Amino acid sequence: MALSFSCYASLKSQPQGQTKISSNNNKKCLQRVKDLINSVGVPSITSSPHDSLQRGNWVKLICGASFEDVVDVRNLSLVYTLAGVDCIDCAADAAVVNAVNEGIEAAREIVPLRRPWVMISVNDDEDLHFRKAEFDPNDCPLDCSRPCEIVCPANAISLEGTPSALKGGVITERCYGCGRCFPVCPYDRIRAITYVRDASATAELLRREDVDAVEIHTNGRQTMLFEELWNGLGDSLGYLRLVAISLPHIGDSTISSMNMMYSLMQPNLRCFNLWQLDGRPMSGDIGRGATREAIAFAVHIAADKDRPPGFLQLAGGTNAHTVDGLKRVGLFQATTLSMNSKDEMSMVGSHSSPLAVIGGVAYGGYARKIVGKVLNSMQSKHGLALYRALSGASSGGTYRSPHFGWNCQML
Repeated sequence: MALSFSCYASLKSQPQGQTKISSNNNKKCLQRVKDLINSVGVPSITSSPHDSLQRGNWVKLICGASFEDVVDVRNLSLVYTLAGVDCIDCAADAAVVNAVNEGIEAAREIVPLRRPWVMISVNDDEDLHFRKAEFDPNDCPLDCSRPCEIVCPANAISLEGTPSALKGGVITERCYGCGRCFPVCPYDRIRAITYVRDASATAELLRREDVDAVEIHTNGRQTMLFEELWNGLGDSLGYLRLVAISLPHIGDSTISSMNMMYSLMQPNLRCFNLWQLDGRPMSGDIGRGATREAIAFAVHIAADKDRPPGFLQLAGGTNAHTVDGLKRVGLFQATTLSMNSKDEMSMVGSHSSPLAVIGGVAYGGYARKIVGKVLNSMQSKHGLALYRALSGASSGGTYRSPHFGWNCQML
């Protein structure tokens, strides 16, 4: 089952090219959304995000650690709050955090949902998620077929030709660092600009009442920079509900690296912790095969009894085939009665309480792709944002919002 709905409102052209809003149709649109949510039901909105982790129902939307288009972020947050996600992960930027919370509150005005946790992503070193593509359009030949425009999943490259040169280039706030444009440039003109989020600026964001969690991206191969970032966050960690560590599979040393990082965190860890198993970064929109590495990573970590305390969550290549993959390997909502340590028992509950081996799944490119085409169409055709349409400030369009709950068949 998938949660999908449409809302329509009349758009009448004015002499000045502006849009006249039909208040009655807008109210009808909002009521349709409310009626649909109430009739279909969204299982995860009846429990807290923490309960979802324990039961294996946790679903996180990844807006993108480098994605800073506040209009799209706001719209995505609105749609997926209505869909019942447990957490929304975004860039560690104040404007982006504001956009996430605006989208959440707009959704909660439509239907009285529980609020998903808001998470910001940071890095301790160079990381694929924290880079931007860059090139000078003046260096591009006029006869170039512009494959970079075609391959970009974020519509972050825009080039326009003139008699003497091209103009445009990378739309920085939309680029989230997938890197697909680098190998297709026939003239090798595109380069990557990497950056590391500032610890003090991150700490200020974590002290906000509307930020619930932080995710630290690390390569898992060394802990010196991780320790430096962790210590730099200081007392801001005490404001959080969840600390997540995102890391790739680095073979046999993965578990020892996780344990070393946990030992560094433990003295100042006052909330739940989660390990994001990043299989194949930023590839969920590609197709079925992209999720295999995430599944294999989960199998490896779940089978190791020496893993440190904390929930496990899949990411990197996750899409409509991920749940089926977990079912095939016996990890879909599989539970265990034993805990790894006294620390974990005190963090997540009674020793006798069954916990999901895999707490949940995070969806990034796949989630954005599902609604992206409609959101972009609304913006280009009418100059309207879905956020404004559904929050009663404007008029609408059509969109589909799948519920990624584990009890549902995903699109």
